[in-house]
Amino acid sequence: MRPNVIVVLTDQQRWDTVGPLTPNLDRMARHGTQATVALTPQPVCAPARAALQTGRYPTTTGVHRNGRVLPPEERTLAHHFGAAGYATGYIGKWHLAGAEPVPEEQRGGYRSWLGANALEHTSDAYRTIVFDEAGEPVLLPGYRSDALVDAAVRFVADHHDEPFFLFLSLLEPHHQNEVDSYPAPDGYEERYQGTWLPPDLAALGGTAHRHLGGYLGQVKRLDEGLGRLLDALRSLGLLEETIVAYTSDHGNHFKTRNAEYKRSCHDASLRVPLALRGPGFDGGGAIARPVSTLDLPPTLLAAAGLPVPEEMQGRSFLPLLRDARADWPEEVFFQVSESEVGRGIRTSRWKYYAVAEDADPWDDPAAGRYREQALHDLENDPYELVNLAGYPSHAEVAAGLRERLARRIAEAEGAAPEIEPAAARLAPHQAMTDPEVRLRGPKPVRIGHQRP
Repeated sequence: MRPNVIVVLTDQQRWDTVGPLTPNLDRMARHGTQATVALTPQPVCAPARAALQTGRYPTTTGVHRNGRVLPPEERTLAHHFGAAGYATGYIGKWHLAGAEPVPEEQRGGYRSWLGANALEHTSDAYRTIVFDEAGEPVLLPGYRSDALVDAAVRFVADHHDEPFFLFLSLLEPHHQNEVDSYPAPDGYEERYQGTWLPPDLAALGGTAHRHLGGYLGQVKRLDEGLGRLLDALRSLGLLEETIVAYTSDHGNHFKTRNAEYKRSCHDASLRVPLALRGPGFDGGGAIARPVSTLDLPPTLLAAAGLPVPEEMQGRSFLPLLRDARADWPEEVFFQVSESEVGRGIRTSRWKYYAVAEDADPWDDPAAGRYREQALHDLENDPYELVNLAGYPSHAEVAAGLRERLARRIAEAEGAAPEIEPAAARLAPHQAMTDPEVRLRGPKPVRIGHQRP
C-alpha cells in the first residue's frame, strides 16, 4: 500500500528555530529523519517554490525571480502523484502564477485548490482569504496559520479512504508586507520578545530587536498547528501510513546582510529546517551531509514507490538514511537573484560565493563571468561574520572551491562560466602570522622571579 504524503511548507523560517520552541517539530525530527544542514537552492520565494514543486533549478524552470509564472509544461509533484492515482490538494500560498485568483492552468496540476498566489496581499493575521477551485474567495476563520491547518485537516478527513498528496503552504513566519511587521497571535510576541537572539543578529544588528518576538511567536503557533495536524492523522488512523515533510522556502536575516530579509548567500537566508516522518523515515536519524530542498521532490517520489523522472535535477537522499557514507555530493549548489546574480556552494565546512558584477539582478537569470565575493570557514565562523575571500592564507582553499563551483554551475545550467578570484587583501591578523615575524621571533621575555 502506498503511503499518503503531506508537505508542510513555511515561509522565511530560519533553521535555528527548531528545538525547545518547536516541540512537535523537534519530536518529529528526533523520531523520524532530520536533515541537519538543509539549504534552499534559491533564497527567494518564487524560485524556491518552483524548485520544491519540480525538483529543478530556478534557471531551468525559468522562475529565477519573483513575478515569473511556472510554465505549464513543467511537471510538478501534483502531476506525478496524480498520475499514480493520488488525490492531490493545495492549500495556502502559491506565488507561481500571474494572476489572482490563480487560473486553473497555472495551479501546477493540483485538483483540489484552496489558495492564493500572494497570500500576504489577500490576508492578514486574523483575516485569511483564499480562493477555491472556481476562483471564488473563501474567508477562513481564525489566526492565519490555524485557519490553513484547519483546512488541511478537512482535506485529510475528506480523503481518508484514498491515497492523497497534500501541499500545505503556510505564510508564517513571513512579515506582513504593508506594515513590515510579524503579527503573532495575541500574547505570543510578548512571550518571546527579548528571550533569545541568534549570534549573527546580535553581532550585525538589523531589525531583530523589534521583530524577533513576533517572529518567534509565529513559529511557536506554526508548531502547535503541526501538532494538531499530526493529531488529526492519528485520530483517523492514518499517522503510520502518512509521510509528513516539514521545511521552509528560505530563511531570514532581518536586514543584516542587505536592505530586506533574504536574497543573500548566508546561512541565515539559505538554511532551513527539514524533517520527515512516516513510512521510510521513522528511525532514520540525522542526515549530517548537506542536502538541498531541491532533493525533496525526488525523495518523496522514491519513498512512495514512484519513479523519479530523469529531468529532475535533485536526487533522492533515501540512500543517506541507510548509509551515511553513500555516494553523495560534498557540496550543495545554490543560486541568488534580485539582489544580485550570484552562485555559490556550501560544504560541511566552507561557503564559497561569486557574483556577476555586470549582470542585471532582475532580468538576467545567469552570467558568463562571476567574481569571487565571499569565503566563510563555517567550522570556525558558523555565523559567517568573517569573509576570507582574497586572503593569501586561504587562496588554495578558494581555488579548489572555485573549480567545484564552476563545475556545479555547468551541471545545473549547461555552461561553465569564468570565475575570477577576489582581489588580494591583507588579513587583519597578518602581522601575527607573517613568516618574517616568525623567523625573527619576538624579543626574549623573562618570566617569573628575576635576580636584581
